[in-house]
Amino acid sequence: MTQLPRLLLSRDHLVHGIALKELARRAKAGGLYRVRQGVYVDGAAWAALKPWEQYRVRVSAAAETSHARTIFARHSAASVWGIPTIGLHHPVQAVTLENDGGRSRAGITRHYADPASLKIYRWEGVLVTGRVRTVLDLAAFTPFVEAIAPLDHVLKADRKRGLPAITKEALLAEADGIYTAAAIKRIQAAVDFADPLSGSAGESYSRALMHAAGFEAPVLQREFRDQAGLVGYSDFYWKGVRVAGEFDGIDKYLKSEFLKGRTAAQAVVDEKLREDRIRATGCGVVRWVWAELMAPGGLERKLAAAGVPRRRPRGAS
Repeated sequence: MTQLPRLLLSRDHLVHGIALKELARRAKAGGLYRVRQGVYVDGAAWAALKPWEQYRVRVSAAAETSHARTIFARHSAASVWGIPTIGLHHPVQAVTLENDGGRSRAGITRHYADPASLKIYRWEGVLVTGRVRTVLDLAAFTPFVEAIAPLDHVLKADRKRGLPAITKEALLAEADGIYTAAAIKRIQAAVDFADPLSGSAGESYSRALMHAAGFEAPVLQREFRDQAGLVGYSDFYWKGVRVAGEFDGIDKYLKSEFLKGRTAAQAVVDEKLREDRIRATGCGVVRWVWAELMAPGGLERKLAAAGVPRRRPRGAS
């Protein structure tokens, strides 16, 4: 987990021996970055963060400057729990216990939650909705294709944070009595589709986009072997056309748990050799990256060109 930069609060300027005008001057010069009114971080440290890490800092900054007790929810709670979400530029989100339709103030979007059904947790010093409620809210109030990555994530144990896996049964049991009938249907569809075999948020989003585009469901984590032994596991595999699909996330070339002592250049070479061995078994390979996932129709065009089949209409079964 990336160490997030320390927040510099303007209300503590006397403690740090910095005048308010000096904070503003440093921010204007780029030495500091103003996260929100009254909160700054080191400019270089901010620039080095991934977008989702910057969002997590925004949540912490909102928590530090809120005058009232604030319970973060939806994308904001997910960022605190380390649950991946899809998309950028989400607002900071929290719940309100007053049934006035929800409102936004001080840069925080608020959504009503019935106090009787709300379980509140303190995680990393921040008040948040629980993991179950967080992913259920995302399934209920975000598009289907964006709801799958959070659900896939919590179906597996989060060993980095010491958090257990959550079963589909537990998810659906907690949804009962909280949401409208329409929201329950959206939750049910997303939970039914979720799969703990998904290896990353990118793989989850890919699978959801495949489903939405009408492609045949792939086998996940398919094992490949040749005369030399185990080649590896493909992210996706379509048996009927013998095509393997690979989401090429950048993590495998940067993070130590994927590199396993190799350099990034060695990891690239190893991945190319692995793909060559898969192709040598008579199987085609199609690859894509985040940019193609985020471009409308990008993945659909890639899979169609590779010959990935569409689902049969019900009447043709």
